[in-house]
Amino acid sequence: MRADARRNRTRILAAAEKVFAEQGTSGSTEQVAAEAGVAIGTVFRHFPTKKALLQAIMKDLLARLASQASELATQEDPAAGLFTFFASLVRQATEKKTVVELLASAGIDVPIADSVQNLREGIETLLVRAQRTGAVRSDVRLDVLIALLVSACQGAVQAGWDRSLQDRTLEVIFDGLRPAR
Repeated sequence: MRADARRNRTRILAAAEKVFAEQGTSGSTEQVAAEAGVAIGTVFRHFPTKKALLQAIMKDLLARLASQASELATQEDPAAGLFTFFASLVRQATEKKTVVELLASAGIDVPIADSVQNLREGIETLLVRAQRTGAVRSDVRLDVLIALLVSACQGAVQAGWDRSLQDRTLEVIFDGLRPAR
């Protein structure tokens, strides 16, 4: 792909995320094109349908989250890396709720549990590092951590948790993951 085409694709995806977050299900590809500063034909050249655009947003998000997990795994403070990633997943789930709803209305199911499972390797790395330093209880297994992640993401999405409730809930979860003092 040419550099200018790659830049356009990136701008279109960023614009689509913004438009659908702001406009909800009424967001249109025309609004996406305007926000990205490209012609509608450019949008359709990259993404022939709105469904293809929505799928690309989810694929791009999962790639960014996998990259974030890898980056956080190199931090000096492993617990901070794990907890930052956990909180980021919950926030992304609530921010991408409209995209998931639009995909569902197009007949494409994007289960949160499957998306979290796709990040399993990065989550496991973060968990193991945090456990090695004693920042996370040694009896916390990966499947338990993923269950907590899925539950928190589902709760935030389905119940529409505001930022304050997300923060308070995450604080309780993180306290439960830490070893007893």
